[in-house]
Amino acid sequence: MKWNRARKSSNVDDRRGRRVAAGGGLGLGGIAIVVVISLAMGKNPMELLGLVGQFTGGDTTTSQTSAPVDDEASRFVASILGETEDVWTQLFRQRGSSYSAPTLVLFTDQVRSACGAASSAMGPFYCPGDQQIYIDLGFFEQMRTRLGGGGEFAEAYVIAHEVGHHIQNLTGVVQQVNDARRRGQNIEGATGLLVRQELQADCYSGVWAHHAQRRHDWLEPGDIEQALNTASAIGDDQLQRQSRGAVVPDSFTHGTSEQRVRWFTRGFETGDLDRCDTFQAQSL
Repeated sequence: MKWNRARKSSNVDDRRGRRVAAGGGLGLGGIAIVVVISLAMGKNPMELLGLVGQFTGGDTTTSQTSAPVDDEASRFVASILGETEDVWTQLFRQRGSSYSAPTLVLFTDQVRSACGAASSAMGPFYCPGDQQIYIDLGFFEQMRTRLGGGGEFAEAYVIAHEVGHHIQNLTGVVQQVNDARRRGQNIEGATGLLVRQELQADCYSGVWAHHAQRRHDWLEPGDIEQALNTASAIGDDQLQRQSRGAVVPDSFTHGTSEQRVRWFTRGFETGDLDRCDTFQAQSL
């Protein structure tokens, strides 16, 4: 992937090497408890952490132990984020709207956000409360060694997926899903709102990839396969089969491997946001 062809974003907050200070929000022990409970319940840990964060508050206080590093990893992230900014700015403008870009936070081990505290074990996540994306770059190594995915375009897909959640926040989808949760609606399950929300973010990442490729012709042989392999590796059915030895559709939050591949592919092949309406789709 010839990612150096993209403009580098200035909206990267590199907190690697900083120590999270004690204060409000969950400590690491609390995080571990939430993770254990959520996995036992078959729930998405970030969903529970987000709910807890509403009550504990998000303390973003950190103490710096080293300066941000200008390395290839940070330049890659800045390039991918910059391309998401340029593509979505153009797509929003075509629809008579303006795009407000998120900040992407790089961290090591643990971080505090407006959604509460989180550890690197949670994987990349988007916090609607501060409109920031959080990534421990160690996750990309886990994709390669433990999940059977990985590669530069696969990493770009992960970033673009989280940006997809930011698009949903800007367009009101996140609020609608949260409102349904507060009303007591069951939003999990194979056809639930959480799965539809995640699959739409996959489709949005495909839309981004479609337009980025047209702008830069930057994909190389095998790049698309990397993204599809990664989408397949992080499907609910695949992850549950690995961790539990059984698949429990009623606890799905992200969609099956096949669904994640299908919706990313739809976005990539069409480049059309309107084809990403998973909430009206009769079949996922």
